[in-house]
Amino acid sequence: MSASLDAPVLDQLFRTARTRNAWVEEVLPESALREIYELAKFGPTSVNISPARFVWVSTPEGKEKLAGLASPGNAPKIRKAPVTVIIGCDFDYPESIPHLFPHNPGAKAWFQDPGFVESSGFRNSTLQGAYLMIAARALGYDCGPMSGFDNAAVDAAFFPGTKVKSNFICSIGHGTDENLFPRSPRLTFEEANRIV
Repeated sequence: MSASLDAPVLDQLFRTARTRNAWVEEVLPESALREIYELAKFGPTSVNISPARFVWVSTPEGKEKLAGLASPGNAPKIRKAPVTVIIGCDFDYPESIPHLFPHNPGAKAWFQDPGFVESSGFRNSTLQGAYLMIAARALGYDCGPMSGFDNAAVDAAFFPGTKVKSNFICSIGHGTDENLFPRSPRLTFEEANRIV
């Protein structure tokens, strides 16, 4: 990797990309969801643990179920979006380490402490959710990430009988400018950085 991406690509991924609150009415086919995941899965995680699990909520029944577990402000967004993906963390992820980290299958032993399993899983599933958003943007879709929902209820409804816990949700599709807030300020380099 020696060349910087062109300015329009950087704009699409970061500078002009916006969190969308309203959506073009459309259906995203399974092939589009697979394409997003197949790109996002290459983002790095610690020891390649890949703890994120994704539920793509696209049916009217699924949207209504998820919307019913979301805050009043987020429910309409879920109902209108082509798809809303639940990004969860499978806290059984150490079981997959021998498969995912084959050059050192003994690495599973590094994940014996429950607190370390939890912190590593949460951190890396969050990273994977961010990779998913960047992959979606790279493929021409808009994103609307949200955290206003009842995690325990979502876990019971969408991850029953598993050790998967929801992290955040993100609507994906082609957004409109309806209910689009003005761009909020960001911290300057000086405000958020130190070089030591």
